[in-house]
Amino acid sequence: MTINDPQLGQVTIDSSSPQLIAGFDWAKSQALAYVSDGTPVGKFYEAALPGRDAFCMRDLSHQSVGANVLGLQDYTKNMLFKFAEGINDSRDWCTYWEIDKYDRPAPVDYTDDSDFWYNLPANFDMLDCCYKQYLWTGDHDYVDHPVFRNFYERTVTDYIDRWDKDKDGFPEHYAPYGRRGIASYVEDGLHPLLGGDVLAAQYAAFGAYSRFLAIRGQAALAVLYENKAKAVRELYNREWWNEENGRFNGALMQDRRGYPGFYNSATYLPFYFDLVEPGDRKKRALRDVVLHGGSNVEEKSHMAEIFYKHGLNREAYSALLEMIDPHLKRREYPEVSYSVIGAIFTGAFGLSTDAHRQSLVTMSRLTDSIEWIEAKNIPVMSGQIDIAHTNGRESTLTNGTGCTIRWEARFSGTHKKLYVNGTDTPASIGSDGNGEFVSTAVVELNPGDRATVNI
Repeated sequence: MTINDPQLGQVTIDSSSPQLIAGFDWAKSQALAYVSDGTPVGKFYEAALPGRDAFCMRDLSHQSVGANVLGLQDYTKNMLFKFAEGINDSRDWCTYWEIDKYDRPAPVDYTDDSDFWYNLPANFDMLDCCYKQYLWTGDHDYVDHPVFRNFYERTVTDYIDRWDKDKDGFPEHYAPYGRRGIASYVEDGLHPLLGGDVLAAQYAAFGAYSRFLAIRGQAALAVLYENKAKAVRELYNREWWNEENGRFNGALMQDRRGYPGFYNSATYLPFYFDLVEPGDRKKRALRDVVLHGGSNVEEKSHMAEIFYKHGLNREAYSALLEMIDPHLKRREYPEVSYSVIGAIFTGAFGLSTDAHRQSLVTMSRLTDSIEWIEAKNIPVMSGQIDIAHTNGRESTLTNGTGCTIRWEARFSGTHKKLYVNGTDTPASIGSDGNGEFVSTAVVELNPGDRATVNI
């Protein structure tokens, strides 16, 4: 079931690359075809295998960024709320892995509270997703609503305690659990004790929860969870590295030995969640991810976003082109079209948002093959913005949000001065976290203002 809502999908792009325009237009049309309303579950978009009329926790968390660009924030919120409502002691503080249009746990994954499919990174992934939704939308329900707060608090306490049988601080899987409590997003039957993606998602969840606490004024507790996040990161980078293979171990197996193989998402998701510390190990492990990629479209759909985030712009664009290739098998999987849109905007446009501080960051990550790109009607905060990049040397932003925003216009390299609407302005120079220098000009834009910053 699809709907025709004129408020959805208003975003458009134009570019010197016809291939990129065609890919975006396909992704937008495909993604909107999965949008539904008027069913018992309410507003939702498919985030599971096509035809199930359902959404699962993992796919929703990944698709939510692209959904924001299409104006689907209310749909995402309804879906996240349904999952948050479902967390329960009888399911060992899991919620439902997948919910269908009839507002029920999808029968294919759920028999009863003692027998259901569940991947242990999911609670953590969703908590992190909720924080990102707050940063994009400014919707304080993500901070204050009792249902969301209960989900966050149960996730970082009771959920971990219930699944952490060896009391090392991480939820683990044992063979008798079967499909109930899989210790990774990897579903290949190896049944590890603990997947690297659990640590990665738990790190992100602790960080997100810490920031929610800080927003609510709970400073001491915020520091506690910030330190918990740091401890996870330090442990992973110290103990999970495999020098012989030049990458991090993908999982801890039932015999408590590290699994050195390229364990699919358990190896690349630590980059998605920024678990890996900067340095030589990060560079080597990233090369390994580039070499192996993903084994199916679900895994491949993460690659462009990850590569853009970590400064591999050429590899990112190549991964993006693979996703929009009409010959790609299973291209109709919902995660593909939504992730294409998300990667274009967070990657090629370098857009990140912080509604709490009413600020935006942009940075062109275009390759040399694309001279310019522009997008209009991007839904952010309380309105929309327009962005344009040219040659990595000029960026323009129009503020249609209805509020004053702080725009950080970033450019690759060291530039003592940047020009804001033709006036030279001292630039701040820092690192992008990937070992490269970035120069930034900060511009305050009132509602309706338009500014251009160039090298």
